[in-house]
Amino acid sequence: MVGIVEILAIESAMDVGLVERIIRTAPVRYKTYQIPKRAGGNRTISQPAKEVKLLQRSLIDVLLRNLPVHDTATAYREGLSIKDNALRHAGDGPILKMDFKNFFPSITPFDWAEYCKESGTLTDPQDIHMTSLLMFQRPKGSSALRLGIGAPSSPFVSNALLYEFDKRVTAAVAKDHVKYTRYADDLTFSAPRTGHLVNVEKMVRSTLEGLKYPKLAINDEKTTRVTRKYGRKVTGLTLTNDGQVSIGHKRKRLLHSQVHKASLNQLDVDEMVALKGMLGFVNSAEPQFLKVLTRRYGEGVLTRIRRFETEPAGRGTFN
Repeated sequence: MVGIVEILAIESAMDVGLVERIIRTAPVRYKTYQIPKRAGGNRTISQPAKEVKLLQRSLIDVLLRNLPVHDTATAYREGLSIKDNALRHAGDGPILKMDFKNFFPSITPFDWAEYCKESGTLTDPQDIHMTSLLMFQRPKGSSALRLGIGAPSSPFVSNALLYEFDKRVTAAVAKDHVKYTRYADDLTFSAPRTGHLVNVEKMVRSTLEGLKYPKLAINDEKTTRVTRKYGRKVTGLTLTNDGQVSIGHKRKRLLHSQVHKASLNQLDVDEMVALKGMLGFVNSAEPQFLKVLTRRYGEGVLTRIRRFETEPAGRGTFN
């Protein structure tokens, strides 16, 4: 029987021996750095080495992409975005938002092994072991493997392992006419009335405790309840009273300011890169606002921003 190493060798066009050597050292072949979080503090990103990433992408194609994902999981899925996640809660009802603590790092090889055994995804212990080495990182100073933020395989693994959680939560809240979605570690619940959400938090914790894997905890500091009176946001998007989603007035004011500065060549390279990314975000979340910017500043300015590229030396091109 052909094992996963041989399959990955064929998929990646690499020698079997080389694939095995890369996999056995994969947990420590990561470059780690930090990026600032929107709410303050830093997020640790672990970028796998090029050869490890290549094999992770091969594993995605031959295995991970085909694993079941619940309909309520909207992150990391082709054809879905944060807009789709937010639109499921459109309306004027109250919202409960919860968040997992240390989401990716809390997922371990034990969870993957249990999932494989229960689902039959992989049955050979050696295949389970080798895929664990390929997908999980060993941080410096630690002997434990964990799912790294930055590996292309991590989103697929997390969505698959959360299938049972999503299934149980969806069934439980549906009895009280509550809608549920999960975007990575962000859990969102909406309902016609506040009273419908009273038991949701307790139910989520109970569901987590009842699962053999993965062992996740709720970040109490991020649990919030919002109503129409105070403005409702889901995965960074504002829910409007007409049942649509918006990037919000604050972002729109910032975009007006930055596009104006870009038209006058007053932004540096980092600011231009950030603005280009913001326009991409707007295009997926509220494309009609791009038309507003185009009418105000001209098609030429918007096109130049979207085509902005950084040169290897670090200077930007804005032609």
